[in-house]
Amino acid sequence: MPRTKHAHYRELAAQLRALLDNERDPIANAANTAALIFHELPDVNWAGFYFLHDDELVLGPFQGMPACVRIPVGNGVCGTAVAQRRTILVEDVHDFPGHIACDAASRSELVIPLLADGRMIGVIDLDSPSRARFDAEDQAGVEALAAIYLAASAARAHRT
Repeated sequence: MPRTKHAHYRELAAQLRALLDNERDPIANAANTAALIFHELPDVNWAGFYFLHDDELVLGPFQGMPACVRIPVGNGVCGTAVAQRRTILVEDVHDFPGHIACDAASRSELVIPLLADGRMIGVIDLDSPSRARFDAEDQAGVEALAAIYLAASAARAHRT
């Protein structure tokens, strides 16, 4: 019997907790988190982090094609998620005003803000070549993974 999406995210959460156990470095943890997500979620062509530095997001660890290095807050899906301090799920990036196309193959996107003690430190960004790849279950699952990343990295979280 195939596992449900919810069960898959529960397994991913357990794997991520084990992977990040006893490691506090936020860059090392971001690298392993991005790799786990990229390799374990089907139909994802980019998974990674952008970290907030002053008024722009700067590319962090990722898996996938080369990406835009700097994104101003308020621009694109990632910059909008930071400006609005909320998760943004986009079924078709071509319908998102101001979308920044780093990879022309990407069609849908899910961006989770990373808030540590109320401070915005960046985002986790996922892209897919399929329209409407992400749904509310994906959002909840990746938000749970983001919380695990933040908890593991809290001791040395990025400071701007």
